Amino acid sequence: MRTFAEAWPDFAIVQRVAQLPWRHHIALIEKLDDAGARLWYAAATVESGWSRNVLVHHIDTRLRERSGKAISNFAAMLPPSDSDLAQQATRDPYVFDFVAMTNRHNERELESHLVTHVQKFLLELGQGFAFVGEQVRLQIGDEEFFADLLFYNFKLRCFVVIELKAVKFDPSYLGQLGMYMAALADLLAHPEDRPTIGLLLCKTRNDVAVEYALGGYSTPIGVAVWKSALEESLPEEFTASLPSIEDIEAELAGGGEDAPES
Repeated sequence: MRTFAEAWPDFAIVQRVAQLPWRHHIALIEKLDDAGARLWYAAATVESGWSRNVLVHHIDTRLRERSGKAISNFAAMLPPSDSDLAQQATRDPYVFDFVAMTNRHNERELESHLVTHVQKFLLELGQGFAFVGEQVRLQIGDEEFFADLLFYNFKLRCFVVIELKAVKFDPSYLGQLGMYMAALADLLAHPEDRPTIGLLLCKTRNDVAVEYALGGYSTPIGVAVWKSALEESLPEEFTASLPSIEDIEAELAGGGEDAPES
């Protein structure tokens, strides 16, 4: 209790975080030393209704540092209120620590793992996402095309199409994604839906090249990288205290009590 009082010396803040159960507060105090980070996770927990295990998962994957970090053209392509919300809905990098990739780094393999673990995938995507389908068929003229992953975001009120790449960013990928977005807006979107958003997830990227490439598109697109291991995505000073990817995979496979919940 003394530690709790030291962690929240401002009574106004205490009133805001009082909605959290005691075990949540223990996790915040034990895992976070920075007052700003502690308050950010506390507020996010209240807003999203995270369980303690979900809170711990987001702290361990350093969600605060990754939120809203995708490179995008949202600010130019969407109204200010929509662009801010869309940007905050992104991550960079996306951490798929529940995915056991082989050395082949095949996009369909990654997609298969994400769909198999769609509950954990939705947890990583964030609040408001609903899974619509994988390899969504789009009939364009006399040809068929297939969008990798399709979601609907109820906070943004729009479809979000995700294109997966297991290689470095290439500007040509934006053209493919843009075509899917246009087709989805025409074939599936309701007239009252907001503009369809595209999200391109690559293994690596050249940030300057991405910014130049996005400048040539008039549709809202974000580009982020994905990682299959926590150690790959965090600064070196943080990795020493993290469990190995083998430990994480074993815990998830075993369904332990601290495994993330949706």
